[in-house]
Amino acid sequence: MMAALSQLHPDTVELRECALRYLAESDVESKVSGVRRLALAWQAGQASLDVGAALHELPSMAGHPAKPELVAPHDVPRRAMHTPDGRAAMVHAMAHIEFNAINLALDALWRFPGMPREYYADWLQVADEEALHFTLLADHLGTLGYAYGDFSAHNGLWDMAHKTRHDVLARMALLPRTLEARGLDVTPGMKARLVQAGDAAIAPIMDVILCDEIGHVAIGNRWFNWLCVQRGLEPVAAYAELFAAFHVVPLRGPFNLEARRAAGFSDVEIQALSAQGSEGVRTA
Repeated sequence: MMAALSQLHPDTVELRECALRYLAESDVESKVSGVRRLALAWQAGQASLDVGAALHELPSMAGHPAKPELVAPHDVPRRAMHTPDGRAAMVHAMAHIEFNAINLALDALWRFPGMPREYYADWLQVADEEALHFTLLADHLGTLGYAYGDFSAHNGLWDMAHKTRHDVLARMALLPRTLEARGLDVTPGMKARLVQAGDAAIAPIMDVILCDEIGHVAIGNRWFNWLCVQRGLEPVAAYAELFAAFHVVPLRGPFNLEARRAAGFSDVEIQALSAQGSEGVRTA
C-alpha cells in the first residue's frame, strides 16, 4: 500500500495520515513492519504531525487478513490446555489480541484531532510495542507448528473501538482503562497455565507483554484524566457514567491490583476493586 518510509521525503510522512493508512492495511507483514518503520521515522525526526487535520476513514477499516476467520466470541472453540493444539490456540488468541491492539493504537492516533502532540507520540509508541508483541507471539506460534490465521478468532476489542469512535474520552475510558486493563488481570494466570502445561518458552514473552501493557494502560489513564480536567469532569464519576452508557459487562475479579496501581489507577478505584471481594493476583 505504501512505499517504504525510508524512501520518502520527510515532509511527505505525516504521522496521523500514515497511521490511518497502516490501520487500513490488511496484509499482516505490511502492517507490522510499516508501523515499526513509522515509529523509527518519528524518533529520527523524519515524520511531521498535523494535529488539526480532519482525516476521513478509508474504505477498509480496520484492515485484517482473510484468516483468521472472525466469529462471535461464543463461537470460538474451547480447547484443552493439556493438548498441543490447545496450547497453540491460546497463543494464537493472544497473538490476535495483539494484532487488534495494533489497530486500536493506530485508530486512537489518527482519529481524534486537536490533542496535544504528546498524545500522538504516546499512541505511536503503543502501536510499535503491540507490533513487537504480535511478532514475538507469532514467531512462538511457529515453533509450535502453527501460524497466525490457523484458528478462528473474535473481534470484540474492535467492536468497542467502533462504538467509541465519536468521543476520545469514551475511547480512553473504555478501551485502554477497561478492556485492555483486563489483560493486566489475566496475563499472570495465563502464563502460569501455559508454563504448567509444558510451554516454558512463553514465559519471557508474556513478561515483556505485561510490562509494556502496564505502560499502555497508564497512557489511557493519563489521557482520560487529562480530558476530564479539560472538560471539568470528576474522573471516577465520569468513568461510571461512560461504563453504564455503553453497557459494559461488569468487571469480575480477581484483579491484578499491583499492576493496576502501577498503571495509574487511583486509590479510590483500587479500593473499589478490592471491595468486590477478590484479592488481586500477583504479577510474578
